Amino acid sequence: MSLDPARLAALDAFCIELNSAAAQAILPLFRGAHGLLNKLEDRGFDPVTEADKGAERAIRALISQRYPEHGVIGEEYGEDRPDAEFVWVLDPVDGTRAFISGLPLWCVLIGLRFQGEPVLGSIGQPYLSELYIGHAGGSRLISPAGERALKVRACPKLTDALIATTDPETCFTGAELGAWRQVRAAARLARLGCDAYAYAMVAAGTMDLVVEAGLKSWDIEAAIPLITGAGGLTTDWRGEPVGRHGGQIAIAGVRACLDEALVALKRAAV
Repeated sequence: MSLDPARLAALDAFCIELNSAAAQAILPLFRGAHGLLNKLEDRGFDPVTEADKGAERAIRALISQRYPEHGVIGEEYGEDRPDAEFVWVLDPVDGTRAFISGLPLWCVLIGLRFQGEPVLGSIGQPYLSELYIGHAGGSRLISPAGERALKVRACPKLTDALIATTDPETCFTGAELGAWRQVRAAARLARLGCDAYAYAMVAAGTMDLVVEAGLKSWDIEAAIPLITGAGGLTTDWRGEPVGRHGGQIAIAGVRACLDEALVALKRAAV
């Protein structure tokens, strides 16, 4: 069953409301007393702040009030009816390391599944007053300057591409790191540490390829409809559709550039 356009439009408007609620919870804590905790304690470093928790609580509260039959999957508070017809997939602050460092590269990720498939997604950067939102019918940027359609850039050659990943030294295994280094060696320019903001830049046509590994569903599902609506592609490292559980991800503006990168990525695909 396809999603009725009028219903999708209503959910799109609601997604904007969810982003506003998240921004209200997060912005007072950015570059302030954000209550940093380490989820891993003495076993490593996985930061979480009150901004992460407060934003997800705010989003969940609105969903519960407006659409109590919908399910939710969130990074901070787990699953609630994950097999419902509609399921919201949330990463309230993607890029918490950037957040605690005072860098405006963190994002609010809100995705929506319909009958198990991602149909609507947004990447919000409230400090910059930017909201990238889209679905198969089209993607757009909402900012103080108004709204404009998003379209990926035509960059068929990897040698001309601007690419990104978050942190190759910690996010990739040995084989994955080797594959990334091959892709990076071929590309024109690589940027690190942008997290999901790089996904938005592919949709906006300023970057061409993002390569990541070890992602969870809440790290990627919001990006899939946004990238699709801007004319781009999201696949795993084999070039296949992304499953429900994240994993190894490639986001590209055009197929030709992606195919060149996949020559290296497929060797490390799992």
